[in-house]
Amino acid sequence: MSNSCWGIFRELTHSPGRESDDTEILRLTGKHLEAKGFQVKLRAADEISEIDEDRPRFVFLMCERVDVLNRLRALEVSGVPHVNSPRAVQNTYRDRMIAVLDEANVSFIRSLLVSTTERPEPGPLPVWVKRGDVHNTQEGDVVFASTGAVVESALRGLAERGIARAVIQPHVDGDLIKFYGIGAGGGPHREPPWFRWFYHKDQQLAGHALDPRRLARLVRKAAAALGLEVYGGDAIATATGELVLLDVNAWPSFALYRDEASAAIASYLALRFSGGRR
Repeated sequence: MSNSCWGIFRELTHSPGRESDDTEILRLTGKHLEAKGFQVKLRAADEISEIDEDRPRFVFLMCERVDVLNRLRALEVSGVPHVNSPRAVQNTYRDRMIAVLDEANVSFIRSLLVSTTERPEPGPLPVWVKRGDVHNTQEGDVVFASTGAVVESALRGLAERGIARAVIQPHVDGDLIKFYGIGAGGGPHREPPWFRWFYHKDQQLAGHALDPRRLARLVRKAAAALGLEVYGGDAIATATGELVLLDVNAWPSFALYRDEASAAIASYLALRFSGGRR
């Protein structure tokens, strides 16, 4: 049987400042898959206008637009495995993620979902105002607001762009952490099979206590609830020792670990597409 795969790039509008990094991680993953005997065709999201007769056996994807995900969902329902699944990618839209993680009892930053035409009471300032669907695509999608006037301005700006809902989250002091994970299973300490973390640059680290295994378990629980198999995100280590999960996203750029991660993703995909899973 054919081992044909589609690899689908993230839309450029969904990769602000990360266009080359996002392109490269998918390209390298495809290269490793080809070395394992798969026939890989890399495609832009805009090329998925309709599913033609040259349909693949497997799909690995970084795209995020709802219309593209819906077309791929139809292909998935017909029996073509996808990583990540279109439904899992849509689960990372902020409005859906808040509900999914709450239902799964996963600890997540307090999030107020509001209409962008409302003028809500944001709670103690400062806060972050974020568009309620996809992650950052341009200036204005994520705004730090130290006053009520800035909150109103951020909501008004989103409304003027046709974005119906926003999320308001408190600013949390602490050490900002970036993490990456690969795999749906769990390791000996219930961490993801492949997991890396590091501190974001351009911050003054306070050096708060951090248990990497605890972080890994929190991340895996969140990814499992969302249905993600290749993922990343952000968290805060606070002065009290609390870990605050800020965000989880589907298939990030893995920029600092690109070579290692692309090989690990390809190995995972090869196992996944052959019927295994870990």
